[in-house]
Amino acid sequence: MSEHATAIPAAESFDQKHAGNLPLIFLGAGGLGILISLIGAIFWPAQFAFSWLFAFTYFFTLCVGSLFWVLVHHATDAEWSVVVRRVLENVATLIPVLFLFFLPLFFCAKILWVWWDIAPGVDSLLDAKRPYLNKPFFCGRVLIYFIGLSAVALLMRRNSTDQDATGNLRHTFAMRKLSFIGIPVLALSLTFGAFDWLMGLDYKWFSTMWGVYIFAGAAGSGMSLLVILVTALRSCGYLQFVTREHYHIMGKLMFAFTVFWAYIGFSQYMLIWYANIPEETSYFIRRNIESWWHMSLFLVVGRFFLPFTLLLTQWVKKQPKWLSCVAGWILFMQLIDIYIIVMPMLHKFGVRPNFLDLFALLAIGGPLGFLFLKVLAKNSLFPTRDPRLPESLRLTN
Repeated sequence: MSEHATAIPAAESFDQKHAGNLPLIFLGAGGLGILISLIGAIFWPAQFAFSWLFAFTYFFTLCVGSLFWVLVHHATDAEWSVVVRRVLENVATLIPVLFLFFLPLFFCAKILWVWWDIAPGVDSLLDAKRPYLNKPFFCGRVLIYFIGLSAVALLMRRNSTDQDATGNLRHTFAMRKLSFIGIPVLALSLTFGAFDWLMGLDYKWFSTMWGVYIFAGAAGSGMSLLVILVTALRSCGYLQFVTREHYHIMGKLMFAFTVFWAYIGFSQYMLIWYANIPEETSYFIRRNIESWWHMSLFLVVGRFFLPFTLLLTQWVKKQPKWLSCVAGWILFMQLIDIYIIVMPMLHKFGVRPNFLDLFALLAIGGPLGFLFLKVLAKNSLFPTRDPRLPESLRLTN
C-alpha cells in the first residue's frame, strides 16, 4: 500500500433530482400494496397473513444483514469498507420502521402460529414448551429484538455522522466498543426472531442450526444489496473513488457467504436426514411434495451452484456491472428461500403463487425504498473524516 498522501474527496450529498420519479414510484407502489393487502386481510385473512410474513421477513433479513456488515467493519477495524459503509448504515436505520410493519402480524397470530390458540392441556409437547411459547413472552421478545437492533443501528449512524462534523476520534472508539455489544445483540435477535417467527410456524419442528441458516442468507443478501446500491450511486456520479479493488472485496464476501449458506443448509439437511426423527424430518418432507420439490431444487441450483460458478472468477468480482447482476440474482434467490420457508405451511400440496405475495412486497418495500432515499440525502454518502479513509481510498488487493 502506498505511503504517499491521498487527496480526501469533498463530502458528497445525494441530490433527490438524481432519483427522478423513484420516490413517487416507491410511494405509489407502497400505497397500492397497502390498500390491496388491507382488502386481502378482510377477504383472505390466511393468505394475507402468510404473504405479509413472507414480505416482512425478506426485508428484515436485508436490513439486519446490512447492520451486520457495519458492526463487522468496526469490530475488525476494517479499512477497505470505509468508503461504502455509510450506505450500509442508511439501510440499517430502516430497522425501527420495520417494527411498524410487524404489527399486522400480531393480528394474524392465531393464523400463523398454531400454538397461539391452543389451550393448556391439549398438547403435551406444547405444554412442555409453554415457558417459551406463550403470548406475553412472545410479545416481549419482539419488543426486545427491535429495541436492541434499532438502538444499535441508530447509535452507529449517529456516531458516524457526528464524526463528519467534528472529526473526533472518540466516535471511532465509541463505534468500535458498540460493535462488540451490537454483534451479540444482532446474533441473539436474529436467531430467536427466526425461531419465533419462522420455526414457530410449526411448533413441533426444531433445528439447532436454524438461526445460523437464516443469518447466512441475511449476511450474503446484505452484501449483495450493498453492491447494487453502490453501483447505482456511481451511475449517478457519486462515489467515483470506489474502485474495482473495493468491488473485488465485496465480491469475495458474496462468494464466501454463498458457500457458507450452502454449507449450513446442507449440514442441516444431512443431520436431519441421517437422524430420521419424525419431529425433525417434517420440515423437509413438506418441502418435497409436488411442485415444492421443484422450487427447492431451483433454490439449491440458483442460490449456490450458479453464483458459486460465476464468483469463482476474479474477472466477475472486479466488473461492477457483472457483479451487480450476480448480486441481484442472490437477492432474488433470498426471496425464493424465504418463500419456501414460509408458504408451505399454508399451501401444503404445492406452490400456489398469489397476488397478495406481490402486493405485500410492495406494501413494505415501497415505503422502505422511499425512506431510504430520504435518509440518503441527509448526510454525506461516505464518512468524510473517518481516520481510516485515506487507507480505504488507496486500497489494493
